[in-house]
Amino acid sequence: MSLWPSPITSPLAQLRPAELPLREHVQVKGLWHRYANTAPGEWILAGIDLALHQGELVGLLGPSGCGKTTLLRLIAGFERPERGSVLIDGRVVAGERRWLEPERRGVGMVFQDYALFPHLNAWQNTCFGLGRGQDNSRASWLLDLLGLKGLERRYPHELSGGQRQRLALARALAPGPSVVLLDEPFSNLDVEVRLRLRSELPAVLSRCGASGLIVTHDPEEALAICDRVAVLREGELHQCASPRQLVQHPATAFVGRFVLQGNLLPAQRQGAHIQTSLGCLDCLSAPPTQAGPEPLEVLISPDGIQLELDSNGEAWLQGREFLGREWLYQVQLGDLKLRLRLPLEAEYGRGQRCQLRLRPGAEGVLFPSRQPLVAL
Repeated sequence: MSLWPSPITSPLAQLRPAELPLREHVQVKGLWHRYANTAPGEWILAGIDLALHQGELVGLLGPSGCGKTTLLRLIAGFERPERGSVLIDGRVVAGERRWLEPERRGVGMVFQDYALFPHLNAWQNTCFGLGRGQDNSRASWLLDLLGLKGLERRYPHELSGGQRQRLALARALAPGPSVVLLDEPFSNLDVEVRLRLRSELPAVLSRCGASGLIVTHDPEEALAICDRVAVLREGELHQCASPRQLVQHPATAFVGRFVLQGNLLPAQRQGAHIQTSLGCLDCLSAPPTQAGPEPLEVLISPDGIQLELDSNGEAWLQGREFLGREWLYQVQLGDLKLRLRLPLEAEYGRGQRCQLRLRPGAEGVLFPSRQPLVAL
């Protein structure tokens, strides 16, 4: 069952033959980590299991502080894990009795701030990771591939933001790594350049025969370009799946809320139905049974809620965003902050009071049982 339209999968996913055997370039097994100043009993990462297959681009998605960059640093070798292990191309590079320095792991790294050497020109930056006497024809090919041909003599301050990001990617790929780690590489770019570069990334990695692991806090970006997306929250991995699977079958209420930008409504079971403050829903499968102390929640998409202006209404319009073909309203109802997608003709002012109800036939998902629902 799908609540939202399926996103466009990455070009790499569309081109990969289904019968091609997938080799695991990176394996993270039972990874736990915390820093020296972390409070006792708290973990930055808690029991992470993750694999990056040959030719994949996998996104690490989650809010700030959830452990995305820490996981990248552990794979790169900038941090040592407290527990668990990291394998690259089947070789243990971090574990209980094994540690391999970052420069010996064969991993390329692209940083958020590019980390280019200001005293080296574009050609020298690209070739920096190559060993003495190593063939530099790959560096020339990468600069051409990334649209930097003719700019070899320019220094980083003489390049645009997009060109500097391309140069950082060229430098990471020049030594021929099997894995490239990217830490929010597009966050400092303007919208047009960011959209163009992110759409090109899967094809560039594919041409170079490299797999990629990219950190982002933008669900739209992760769903648009990644073959799979790993969703983290407070150091725990909630789900790792293809964009289509995340959209159609979110594993937890958090995945539905953060990735799909859906609404979570507290709910109660009433016979065969589920009751919320906005209306009643019917189960499309067997009636749910309350198991354990975890409260029931219903995930509803932003277009599954109707709004009617009412000066005596309990809800009020907190803000709105113009999306081109529709409005996205933020509505406050008691302690709930809800998101509603409404047509352009529904143009309302901030602060107006209103009543909300579920749109008849709107699809929902009940958590924690993940049962499909439909509004009555």
